[in-house]
Amino acid sequence: MVRLPFRSKRPADKANSGATAENAACHYLSQQGLKIVERNYRTQRGEIDIIARDGDTLVFVEVRLRSNPGFGGAAQSIDARKQARLISAAQHYLLKTGLTDAQPCRFDA
Repeated sequence: MVRLPFRSKRPADKANSGATAENAACHYLSQQGLKIVERNYRTQRGEIDIIARDGDTLVFVEVRLRSNPGFGGAAQSIDARKQARLISAAQHYLLKTGLTDAQPCRFDA
């Protein structure tokens, strides 16, 4: 009999935790008066977890789940490479929806 190595359910657990965090973030944003426009917007360039409107401002939200507050805040966990992907995906969204660079935007984490 061949024994296979133990396989952890970590990727599924991580995906489930991520979805739970995104749901909580959407609920929080809605309670703060933002209107959720789109979730999990994917391009070849990257993904944006939540796109919302805060008045006239389009908000691109990156949801970060931190298991230990000692690891730092959400914003500190987004490195330059991830920032570039988020910006690229946001530019793609603006082009796809016909919005211009004049559209007020911000990135939240």
